[in-house]
Parts: sequence; structure tokens; C-alpha cells
Amino acid sequence: MPQTHSVTDRGAAFAQERRKLWGVAYRMLGSRADADDAVQDAYLRWHRARTEEIRTPQAWLVTTVTRLCIDRLRQLRAEREHYAGPWLPEPLVAEEPPAADEAAELASDLSVALLAVLERLAPEERAAFLLRETFDADYGDIAQILGKSEAACRQIVSRAAKRVRAERPRVHVSRAAKTRLLDGLVRALQRRDKDALLELLAAESTWTADGGGKTRAALKQIRGAPRVARFAIGVLRKHVDEIEFRPVTVNGEPGYALFYRNALFAVLTIRTDGRRILDVYSILNPDKLRDVHVAAH
Repeated sequence: MPQTHSVTDRGAAFAQERRKLWGVAYRMLGSRADADDAVQDAYLRWHRARTEEIRTPQAWLVTTVTRLCIDRLRQLRAEREHYAGPWLPEPLVAEEPPAADEAAELASDLSVALLAVLERLAPEERAAFLLRETFDADYGDIAQILGKSEAACRQIVSRAAKRVRAERPRVHVSRAAKTRLLDGLVRALQRRDKDALLELLAAESTWTADGGGKTRAALKQIRGAPRVARFAIGVLRKHVDEIEFRPVTVNGEPGYALFYRNALFAVLTIRTDGRRILDVYSILNPDKLRDVHVAAH
């Protein structure tokens, strides 16, 4: 591809890659604001870069964004170690399901479940895994981005993949099955029906709530179907009749936005094997819901 020289050409080249760059940054950082900052920083550096530094626009920009995200994750590590309770990503909430050609891609690599697992990887592991597994980068490109040998990058990706698979085995589940189980969960909660919940939940299911210390939420993951059912009914019992559960799409998957007196207070999504609910994720931190533009009916 010919090298770009003018500001107009560089602007056009950047615009062409912006969506991919934001996707890399969000998957790395789990935050809209941090992803926006990384992309904006890359944009400024792109316009300052010397032409001879640029092999191709896409390679240069992906390298720059990834390195910025690794640096940012290192800065965030101490902050997240002291985070109040479990950490979940800032949700990407839409009123409509993704288009059919996007749905499979989004559900496989953007889910709250996957990003929660990736949070437990070291920054370079996370970068290498995403570049290889999500963006299909070859090991030569990953080696150049991370400044390591190809052999070292293969080991990093292999190690990261094993950790991710151990915590989140690959299971293809249709959107219809996810929706059916999630709808069943909401109906059981609305009816305060513990038996119905136990029918839906896998024996070792979990409930993870992220309040970030800004609102009331369980400070530890709830594990085991009886405890999850008891907790879920207990926490909603007093106000469930005043809560509106509105179906939405969360990170490309079925989810619900929860409103209390017309104010959004939680976003809910699940992980499932298609037969039972394996994990429930509840994002309550108001800072992470600030950019959710979905209104109560």
C-alpha cells in the first residue's frame, strides 16, 4: 500500500482503521473512556509519525494502540487490585440485537464473560491472546508489537489460551437458547421463585456483581446454585415489583437493563452452555452505566 503523506490522506487512513483500533482498545481495557483515550493518543502520534516509520497504516496503528493499552493496563493494575469487589467491564448496551453478520463475531470475543477472564491475564498476555485469537494476527506481527521473539509469543499465546479455556470452555450456544434461559431467570426473579431458579442454574453457577464501592453489591462472587438463588431473591425481594426488566443487547449478547423508578441501576447478562445458566453478571457501578443510553419504557 502506498505511504500516506498529506494530513488528508493520513486522516482518511486513520478513519478506515478507527473501528478496529477501538475494538482492540476496548477488549484490552474494558472501558469506553480508556479505549477512547488510547485511540485519540494513537491518532495524535499517527499525525506526528515520520513516513519512513510506517510499514503499512494498519500495522503501525494496531502496534501503537496495543502498546498504549499495555502501558495503560500496567498503570491500572494497582488501581484494580484495590477495586471494591469483583471487577467487570463497562458494558456496551444497545436496544437492538446486532446484525446477523456481526452477531457471531461479537458474541464470541466481546462478551462480559470473556473480558472478565482476560482481566486476570498480564497485560502482554492479554494483548497477545487478543491479537491472535480475535484479530487473527500472525506471530511475526505479534512479535513486532510486543518486542519479543516469535517463539516467545507462541508460548505467551498458548499459556493465555489455556488459562482462558480452563475458565471459559468454548461452547457454541445459539442466541435463542441464551435468550430463553435469560428470560427464564428474569421471570423467576420477578416471581421470587427459588425452585424455578434452581432449575435454571448449573450446580456450580456463580453470580458476580460489580458495584465498585459506589453502590450496594456483593463484595465476593456468589458460588453454587442454592447460594445464588437465595442471594438473588433476597437482594431483590423488597423492590422487585417496582423494577422494570428491559431486554437489551449487552456486548453483543442478550441482556437486561434494570430500572428502579425509571432510573437505570444495573445491567445483567449471563454465560450458559445452552442447558443451564453457568454465570450471572450484574454491573451496578454507576460510573460504568453513565454512557448506557437506554431509557425505561
